[in-house]
Amino acid sequence: MVLIATNVCDYKELAKQKLPRMVYDYYALGAEDQHTVRENKEAFSRIQFRPRVLIDVSHIDMSTSVLGYNISMPIMIAPTALHKMAHPEGELASARAAATAGTIMTLSSWSSYSIEEVNSTGPGTRFFQLSVYKDRNLVQRVIRRAEKAGYKAIVLTVDAPWLGRREADVKNRFTLPPNVVLKNFEGLDFGNIDKVNDSGFAAYYDACQVDPSLSWKDIKWLQTITSLPILMKGILTADDARIAVELGAAGIIVSNHGGRQLDHVPATISCLEEVVREAKGRVPVFLDGGVRRGTDVSKALALGASGVFVGRPVLFALAVDGEAGVRSALQMLRDELEVAMALSGCASLKEITRGHVTTESDRIRRSLL
Repeated sequence: MVLIATNVCDYKELAKQKLPRMVYDYYALGAEDQHTVRENKEAFSRIQFRPRVLIDVSHIDMSTSVLGYNISMPIMIAPTALHKMAHPEGELASARAAATAGTIMTLSSWSSYSIEEVNSTGPGTRFFQLSVYKDRNLVQRVIRRAEKAGYKAIVLTVDAPWLGRREADVKNRFTLPPNVVLKNFEGLDFGNIDKVNDSGFAAYYDACQVDPSLSWKDIKWLQTITSLPILMKGILTADDARIAVELGAAGIIVSNHGGRQLDHVPATISCLEEVVREAKGRVPVFLDGGVRRGTDVSKALALGASGVFVGRPVLFALAVDGEAGVRSALQMLRDELEVAMALSGCASLKEITRGHVTTESDRIRRSLL
């Protein structure tokens, strides 16, 4: 039994001991056979470092900027749903922890505290994750609320026209706990759904009427109704990256939805270089999925990411120790990144290069020479 957390994976074990099984499984598990959930993490282990030595690393600078906003480190909070199932203060605690850490919090549309309530926690740079609904007036109203509350960017989810088959939610007969609602939809017909017919979270997703007809033409429409920059989250291929850049995306988040949508897609770290090459420096490329160590962050940066987003580690740390847990998890990742940079011979983020890592593809190519 884990008694104290020394890394973010320990928080997962502690959260498993504390959370109801329905809630833990909802957070921890993914689609169908969980292949992509496992691969997201395991793929990092197949990337090896090539450290440089005799470099002055007496001071390590991890600061960076995202869309012009300065942050203390290239580690940000990804949009994840329903934080209040983990802790009574939910997204309020996560937002405060992000602000204390000097980084960005991305609020999910499916949050258990509203856009306005999270903004009321105080200063901080926040993005808002958007799902597009059949009711386009609702989309416009939600965006207006995010703009008015001072959110700095829209993170558009593009990989969920249908919900993936999350069998654990069906087996557990997932329902929202009595004290949890989809706060951004409160007052609408689907803000508080009491009956899910044993179909798990899919019932809530269907009730919110996410639009499966969403296509590239709708990106232009979104750009006409908001002046906020739009990051496209859920891109895995160069083909889609090219279209996203051509249509004016402000950035790309390489993501497979944490393995919760289509099972057996590659790990995001395995897709990163392909997307980075296609972006050609025209827009920043970020990564989420499987980041559990500061070394993972360093590997992603070496392969061209401008930063990473973390989701499950935040939820599990929140479940264990609320705001303090999230602060601790972010600090753990920061401390690990600092050590990884120092031992790789990198005193700043710009000094992390492709030459600092070797991938399976690199090793195969060398073996064929």
